[in-house]
Amino acid sequence: MNPAVQSLYDVHAPYGVVEILPGIFRLPIPLPRNPLRELNAYLIRGRERSLLIDTGFRLPECRQALQEGLRAAGAEKDPLDVFLTHIHTDHTGLASEVVRPGGALYLGEGDFPFTHQAYEDAYWAGIDQRFLREGFPVEELKATRGTNPARNLGPTLDLPNYRMVKDGEVLTVGDYTLRVIATPGHTPGQLCLWLEAAGILFTADHVLFDITPNITMWPNLPNALGRYLESLEKVRALPVKLALPGHRHTGDLEARIQALFTHHRNRVGETLAIVQREPGLTAYQVASRMTWDIKADSWEAFPLNQKWFATGEALAHLEYLMEAGQVAREAGPEGSARYVPQGK
Repeated sequence: MNPAVQSLYDVHAPYGVVEILPGIFRLPIPLPRNPLRELNAYLIRGRERSLLIDTGFRLPECRQALQEGLRAAGAEKDPLDVFLTHIHTDHTGLASEVVRPGGALYLGEGDFPFTHQAYEDAYWAGIDQRFLREGFPVEELKATRGTNPARNLGPTLDLPNYRMVKDGEVLTVGDYTLRVIATPGHTPGQLCLWLEAAGILFTADHVLFDITPNITMWPNLPNALGRYLESLEKVRALPVKLALPGHRHTGDLEARIQALFTHHRNRVGETLAIVQREPGLTAYQVASRMTWDIKADSWEAFPLNQKWFATGEALAHLEYLMEAGQVAREAGPEGSARYVPQGK
């Protein structure tokens, strides 16, 4: 990493806050007890209102780090809007607390339904039923309900501040003009922000450089993996000089996008080989046979939340293969879903 880019991660800066361009700051937010370790929140200061990009979990450690970061950037009292790159709680958890009076909580079109509590409650009920059909053991599923950060560390919903933004919309903050780029895949409403004048792309979790974004199934986004790959092509066409991701370090965007294509091509091949070798497995069983970069000696030793994410990722790859006509879903015992090679 060259020295200019390395300076973005200067741990000796006050609270780790680094000014990337005049008025644009990186605010590191710790994510306690989470393998992601840290969120990169970003702040763009404006003359009338400032814009915070993402927030961290609704946890005291995140709240303190965010408050200290805003103070170090001189924005402690700025009128503040919040741009939520996607609905995951490590990005949204503090949104309803930090938005200032009269401020907006911007969120992508595909994720906007999650700003309503009734929708979210129905969503989780549907997800539980889907995972049970896909072979996730009922006792394991019950155990995840109290520990899954996706369920427990999010912001207050049903607020009037939420504002839906769509692909191509333009936001002006001070001297900076940013274009919203919809990149569905990681979530249905995942967004990037394109600061064309500086060649800077805020990639959120669409492109991460030393970990692979989780791609899972979504009821309101058929074939999430296929949509994700399309979204990668979309940002690859931009003349990006600096990518600012939602977690960890940055790097060469073109090279990373190519690596992500290779990763998922190999993952799709592995998933298909498992189904061909053992027709009739559930998605949970397929996930148990896939390779994972997890510190566990066996599938049985996996942390339960990681099993949940792994099963969702297996489902995304199975849906991709179904759309490609290579795998079919069949009804199994007691309404379970089983996967077989297409035509068998």
